Amino acid sequence: MSRTLHAPVLVVGAGPVGLTLALDLAWRGIDVTVVETRPCGEPPPAKCNHVAARTMEVYRRLGIASEIRNTGLPGDYPNDISFRTTFTGMELARIPIPCRNHRYTASGGPDTGWPTPEPPHRINQIYLEPILSERAAATARISLYWHTEFKGLLQNETGVTATLENIGSGETIHASCDYLVGCDGGSSAVRRSIGGHLTGDAVLQRCQSSFVRAVDLIQMQSEAAAWSTISLNPRRSGNVYAIDGRELWIIHNYLREEETDFDSVDRDHSIRMILGVDDQFHYDTLAHEDWIGRRLVADRFRDRRVFLCGDAAHIWVPYAGYGMNAGIADATNLSWLLAAHLNGWAADAVLDAYECERLPITDQVSRFVMNHTHAMVRQRQAVPDNIELPGPEGDAVRKEMGRHAYDLNVQQYCAAGLNFGYFYEDSPIISHEAQTPPAYSMATFTPSTLPGCRLPHFFFEDGRSLYDALGPEFTLLRLNSMIDVSPILAAADLHDVPLQVLDIVPGSHTVDYDHDLVLCRPDQHVAWRGDRPPDDPVSLIDRVRGATSG
Repeated sequence: MSRTLHAPVLVVGAGPVGLTLALDLAWRGIDVTVVETRPCGEPPPAKCNHVAARTMEVYRRLGIASEIRNTGLPGDYPNDISFRTTFTGMELARIPIPCRNHRYTASGGPDTGWPTPEPPHRINQIYLEPILSERAAATARISLYWHTEFKGLLQNETGVTATLENIGSGETIHASCDYLVGCDGGSSAVRRSIGGHLTGDAVLQRCQSSFVRAVDLIQMQSEAAAWSTISLNPRRSGNVYAIDGRELWIIHNYLREEETDFDSVDRDHSIRMILGVDDQFHYDTLAHEDWIGRRLVADRFRDRRVFLCGDAAHIWVPYAGYGMNAGIADATNLSWLLAAHLNGWAADAVLDAYECERLPITDQVSRFVMNHTHAMVRQRQAVPDNIELPGPEGDAVRKEMGRHAYDLNVQQYCAAGLNFGYFYEDSPIISHEAQTPPAYSMATFTPSTLPGCRLPHFFFEDGRSLYDALGPEFTLLRLNSMIDVSPILAAADLHDVPLQVLDIVPGSHTVDYDHDLVLCRPDQHVAWRGDRPPDDPVSLIDRVRGATSG
């Protein structure tokens, strides 16, 4: 028993990355088929706990940011990071992070003043993914095939044929598509089908992760509640994440370097040491997962008509959810490129930009995370034996340990650099300049209109977001209305490139752009800038639509 189907784009994997890719493609007018091995309605794994600001910007454009932000922890539940001897023990330090109710009004502290209309949001995947699934199911251009396994593919110069199998019925489906995207996780069958290999550091750390229900735990804290509580003691260190603000928790038990066998580490005993509770304390384990933190990057993100996104392309330690968020950055980068080509106004070569842009950034960010992982391991290894000692001596030890913990971790939990600092230095579809791109780290970045950088955001004096004023595809920002931009518009019209002019009235914004003209791509990255139209506007338009190289 078999049948056939056709779609311009076939997405393998209906996790947050695959669903976001499908929603973005559909928003851009492209029909998408998504296949997923899990049955429809099966709860997602309780994994990622954080939606980054850059991802929230994407969800704002797709019209689901408010729904996502109003889901998860209660509005008044503290989103802080608390460092303690145990979950129920003494606090060493605290990173203040605004709760949902105060996210747009809070000032001061390391997690306020984000240069975006959509600051980060703490929400677990068990709440995020159903929102994405429901939106995808309600979108006419998206077809969802649940309980369906990808078995293999063949491709040629005109398309891809994928073999799929319905797990319940055994029915074989032959799916023909123009392009196929593997969003099927770290063990990606799509990656294997194109001969892709992961290289890098296979073991950075081992972790036992447990999803538990503990009704009484929230009342046993001696400190104010927090979204994430990091337990640091000589016996066992780990993280405790609040999932619903009431009774659901994720507990990460970080194994020591010598603990290479997961089964040799008593999970229950470790959880109790992290929590600081005795054998009489009751909790229920809902699910658990043992994982190895790695730094692995695929040697290719593309093979002709087949692409990789998310964990299929890269795996690293999922600090603060940046594994999932990096995958969503892959997806939204690829989405506009695929849509531009399929909609007829970008050349086939525009697709070359995906690997050129995302692979170097992935490698760089993965090294940020790797270095941070090593630092975290060293910190856990250096917890003093007397950290729980009562009195002034213990207070001094805890203060010093808290200071180090704060300084090390504020960069991952308030990571403006990871969100906004990366730039596409090697892209074939931007107008390069000799200027060196601004440096960035996990925590910090310098806003810039240099081509390849994210367009610096600002709010107009009336409170509107610049990003809400941008067009759906290319936008030419004009900060001097006297400049005649008709040559650029004519060049865009020549190849039906969607281009909208946005006039920025002097004094209507607070960010100082250093050029009068800035050409912004559909993904809010700068493609070109100048103080007058280029001498050859056709060449500029050809470059950004992938019709020239170099």
